[in-house]
Amino acid sequence: MSAVFVERITSHVGDVGGLPIQRALPNKGRRVIGAWCFADHAGPATTVRRMNVGPHPHTGLSTFSWMIEGEILHRDSLGSEQVLRAGQVNLMTAGHGISHSEESLTDRIHLAQLWIALPDAERERAPSFQHFPDLPRCAVGGFDGTLLVGELDGQRSPVPSFTPLLGVDLAADGPADAVIALQPGFEHGLMLLEGEVEIAPAGHDAVETVAPGTLLYIAPGCASVELRCTSATRLLLLGGEPWATPPLLWWNFVGREPAEMQTWAEDWAREDGGRFGTVTGYVGPRIAVPPVPALRKP
Repeated sequence: MSAVFVERITSHVGDVGGLPIQRALPNKGRRVIGAWCFADHAGPATTVRRMNVGPHPHTGLSTFSWMIEGEILHRDSLGSEQVLRAGQVNLMTAGHGISHSEESLTDRIHLAQLWIALPDAERERAPSFQHFPDLPRCAVGGFDGTLLVGELDGQRSPVPSFTPLLGVDLAADGPADAVIALQPGFEHGLMLLEGEVEIAPAGHDAVETVAPGTLLYIAPGCASVELRCTSATRLLLLGGEPWATPPLLWWNFVGREPAEMQTWAEDWAREDGGRFGTVTGYVGPRIAVPPVPALRKP
């Protein structure tokens, strides 16, 4: 038996505003990696119809958008209007409640959209929006690394987080290898975006070969991981401290109790959007809240 537990998670295919996506989290087998509670990957692709996501609400989380190719226009109920371009991050912290819309401005798009669950002390905080046009770059073995959040190799990302987190984009144009030291107290996920990579976690008795559509989960206790690829490859390394109790996710909400979801749904159904407010400048209807199903606490 391996000393370090490793699990392969297969993404499921969906659609967001006309944009095909692969969703790695939440998944039937595993719902979170640290505070990372949602992970979508779109592209790289030239779309027939541009993504257009009408105003919709969020609460209890931060949305984290990492743009690799293309441009997206973000609008929100705080009055923010920001174009997200390649190499940039948008961080929208919903807190008590916010609504936003997203529209792609280019036919070619490659994007990772992630959610970060807020801890109890922060999940009712005032909403905010931040744009990060410049992120730390570093060589990680033969990979070109972009530090999205957290710390790596003596550098720290300017993107804030309310729980200990790590997010790194790793890209190689051709053959590359790297050994990356990990926080043993974190759980980690390696999410393939392009190409193919061999992953050898320290303390695991096998080498895992992973392609897009698969996320490799590594349990706490792993001190390092070796990555090897023979052709152009891109992947995300995500990590964070495990939560004692995973949050409850439904639709666009992250909470703790099933009753909260009904309250938030009723708020969004109000003409003024309730706690979520309204988005100005977007042309088109907002997204209606679906019926709240019977939910159980995690």
